[in-house]
Amino acid sequence: MSYSRLIPALACVLALAACGSPSASPTITASPSTSATPSASATPTASIAVSDSLDAIKVTGAKGKLPTVTIKAPFAIDKTRVQVLEKGSGDKAVADGYVTVNYYGALGRTGKKFEESFSSGSTATFPLGQVIAGFKTGLTGQQAGSRVLIAMPGSDAYDANPTSGPTDYQVGDTLVFVVDIISVSVSGPTGKAVTPASGLPTVSGASKPTITIPSGTPPTKMVTQPLTEGTGNKVAKTDTIMARYVGYSWKTGKLIDDGFDTPTSGKVTGLIPGWQTGLVGKKVGSRVLMVLPPADGFPNGSNNPPVEAGDTVVYVVDILFSSASA
Repeated sequence: MSYSRLIPALACVLALAACGSPSASPTITASPSTSATPSASATPTASIAVSDSLDAIKVTGAKGKLPTVTIKAPFAIDKTRVQVLEKGSGDKAVADGYVTVNYYGALGRTGKKFEESFSSGSTATFPLGQVIAGFKTGLTGQQAGSRVLIAMPGSDAYDANPTSGPTDYQVGDTLVFVVDIISVSVSGPTGKAVTPASGLPTVSGASKPTITIPSGTPPTKMVTQPLTEGTGNKVAKTDTIMARYVGYSWKTGKLIDDGFDTPTSGKVTGLIPGWQTGLVGKKVGSRVLMVLPPADGFPNGSNNPPVEAGDTVVYVVDILFSSASA
């Protein structure tokens, strides 16, 4: 079965479309997710002893490669339990954030694999807020770069809607996963602060930034100034990113584009020219100041955001996530 059934897929709404009329406050829409609330009668098969440990599961193989998973089946777990097989050093996954992973899944009752992503070379990217409860519990708080073992009872899997689970899934089944956490989203800038060059718009505010436009004429060439150097993976031109941002008009000094309170996702190739140029190569966790002359922002002006033709736009962007698979 496809991971899109196992892990409900995200339908991203593109931000800052290159056509020059992006939504100022787009929303992220997800496909309907499976309810994680089980029926009261959903219990493991009576003949299977319920375990309170993961000792019956053995995992071998190097992180990043397809693991070998041996389960003393039939196996059932009492509640979602997690074991860190190899600890990473990256940022921690947050409950309302995104993760990119490789995974191996097996049924505890049979010990047999039902799905894995390692062999295809395609990772899975999804928001933790829209997955089965056991996956959310198992991955929240884990660091990027880690390999973790997760076992979850049916109540945290598909007991409420068995047909959404693996082909052989039965009410009460325990699911076993080995997950390599490749990257995670962050909630805001992380890393080292960078002192900006003089003469640029100034940025204040520890959380939502405020931009103060200096007097005088704007630069004729695009300026990209990191304000915080993140520690995550670098944005590639083929990636999808999630970001918070504010945009100001140089001419008026006023806020004209506010995408900060609700993070926005979109493919880099669908962004305005200055974003495509200025964000590629920057790391997740970075806060970036960009001064965009008309050719790099909105060459013909825009109705949404309201930009007059010929106006320079100044953005501060917090890069929260980047993935080629989002």
